[in-house]
Amino acid sequence: MPEIVPLPADYAAWLTELKARIHAAQQRAALAVNRELVLLYWQIGCDILYRQGREGWGAKVIERLAQDLRNAFPDMKGFSPRNLKYMRAFAEAWPDGEFVQGVLAQLPWYHQLALLDKLATEEARRWYAAKAIEHGWSRNVLVIQIETRLLERSGQAVTNFSVSLPKPQSDLARESLKDPYRFDFLGLTDEAQEREIEHALIKHVTEFLLELGAGFAFVGRQVLLDVGGDEFFIDLLFYHLKLRCYVVIELKGGKFKPEHLGQLGFYLTAVDRQVKSEHDNATIGLLLCKSKNKVVAEYALGDKSQPMGIAEYKLLDSLPADLQTSLPSIEAIERALADEAGADEG
Repeated sequence: MPEIVPLPADYAAWLTELKARIHAAQQRAALAVNRELVLLYWQIGCDILYRQGREGWGAKVIERLAQDLRNAFPDMKGFSPRNLKYMRAFAEAWPDGEFVQGVLAQLPWYHQLALLDKLATEEARRWYAAKAIEHGWSRNVLVIQIETRLLERSGQAVTNFSVSLPKPQSDLARESLKDPYRFDFLGLTDEAQEREIEHALIKHVTEFLLELGAGFAFVGRQVLLDVGGDEFFIDLLFYHLKLRCYVVIELKGGKFKPEHLGQLGFYLTAVDRQVKSEHDNATIGLLLCKSKNKVVAEYALGDKSQPMGIAEYKLLDSLPADLQTSLPSIEAIERALADEAGADEG
């Protein structure tokens, strides 16, 4: 039997630190390889554009180029005619080499293809590229965010953050909310009641967190508040890591009514006094309803000093027919989240 040698007291901590350093080095190496590959593809695309545009080379040159490059580099993938055409489209879409080198090179090639295939304008591509880098989205999650029109929905909730929160927290809080929220992954119709929707959201809390966006952490459902001996229950309670505050979410099964904000404000006061610590910022409230009159919502928030937002949620049957077909299924979302988990483990 081999002799068991006692380990130094700090060995475990040192091993943990060493593994973290090795993992970080592997990540840096992978990022460096990806960066060089993206820049190479952009340069090849620029060359193809130049020769086809300025020198009149025909489209068949790409077929010949693909064959010659694969013969010269048999162990290297990515030189198919289709991918060479993507390189040309990539270079055409991004003529600014400094932006490619400084920003886009941080994203894998297949992310670049999703931006090209799914988006028509440079402005939209820049926005989604920045978000993918900021939040570390996999390609599948990026596609889901594009197909559910995240850009058009971000920051669209009716809020009073500009007068109830200091800058820059007010800007971040506004951008953290959407309108409408897409709950199509629940498989529920407009006839669903508040408690049924709430239960389904918790059953699919991972997908719910993906829809809420980066920074939200789930705290609890039907959270009990004891106020002067009376019991009250918050529908959903979250904590936002970037805003460093609790977020109370209340669900309403019908159209927004101004009196809904009275109940929400009461919950915000209770959470601020009973739950939040001195290090937390003021609690934010989000009222989710099936529909709202925007002008009524703005009026209702006009005299409120507590930070609140009002947004709609859309269930499956509420979506326009042309949009329903483009939305990802629950299976697609689960695959995307599985890919995210696998990428983190790698």
